[in-house]
Amino acid sequence: MSQVVEHLAELTGYRDRDVLDVTLVGALRDMLRPGCVAIYRSVGDGASARWLTRARQRAEDPAASADPLWAELESLPLLSDYPLRVACMRRAEITWRAPVPGGSGSTAAMAIFPVSNEREVVGVLEIETAHALSPEHVRLVSGILRVYRNFQGLLDYSERDTLTGLLNRKTFDDTFMRSAAALKNSNDDGFGELSDRRTTAASHAWLAVIDIDHFKKVNDSFGHLIGDEVLLLLSRLMRTCFRTHDQLYRFGGEEFVVLLRARAASDAAGAFERLRATVAAYAFPQAGHVTVSVGFSAVRVSDTPSGAFERADKCVYHAKQTGRNRVSSHADLVAQGVLHDDERVSDVELF
Repeated sequence: MSQVVEHLAELTGYRDRDVLDVTLVGALRDMLRPGCVAIYRSVGDGASARWLTRARQRAEDPAASADPLWAELESLPLLSDYPLRVACMRRAEITWRAPVPGGSGSTAAMAIFPVSNEREVVGVLEIETAHALSPEHVRLVSGILRVYRNFQGLLDYSERDTLTGLLNRKTFDDTFMRSAAALKNSNDDGFGELSDRRTTAASHAWLAVIDIDHFKKVNDSFGHLIGDEVLLLLSRLMRTCFRTHDQLYRFGGEEFVVLLRARAASDAAGAFERLRATVAAYAFPQAGHVTVSVGFSAVRVSDTPSGAFERADKCVYHAKQTGRNRVSSHADLVAQGVLHDDERVSDVELF
């Protein structure tokens, strides 16, 4: 019992989701001594949905491995490739695979547990053992997963905007610095072997600020309840326009932020233009047609969160001053002489 308490104390001692998953896998590996234990999360939509490895540790592994923060979706295995995991998620109950002893085709026993948040099943916990888990061990794992789910709920409450479900402003600095650190070494995010084959080294990070045009008029004309409806529906449109691992924030009021990875400025601009066009074409139930202005900038190695945000925010201001319902790039505005690159000026003055 003391071992269980110690592992639960360690599990709930972190405020980092990546470390939380790694800690959970390590705890179960120590307590059950399985051949392998792993957490997989479903990412993407429909037929293109994939399995993202959140943490995996075999008996002989000194530490857990995971897919990197910026894994390319196409490089991940399809949900349909693992029907037992899919069945576990759909039924929201434990799924079993019986062991097949002896011979070259022998397989270990497997128990797959659904991993859920407060709303839905989002992934699975997969445990491979030489023999089927005992009822006592099943109860142990199920209890630990309830603690894990409850703790994830507390993290969601502190990290997410209550209206839209997007990340909130106070999480921005932390996730920005982690994303910037991942870019410095895109072939190894600190969790081991899986990152070597699923990250595009040529990618760069881009930060965009998104502001709803004439949002005050929406509130004044239709009331704040309809204004909240516009904010909620916009957040849903954002989720459809960006990838699962892109970071989406609501900064407050009508201001949103996106942190994404793309190979080139044209790819980033295309993603932000897709959002702008999607919003402009969408018929909001009460407010009718609403538009957004977007400004974006590349994230630099030396950037602070406030520095990158300020550059993108200047681009939003320019977009609003020149007609709204458009996307403005910091690099393009600097090239046109509309904005000055403060970092370059500082470098010149330094030398």
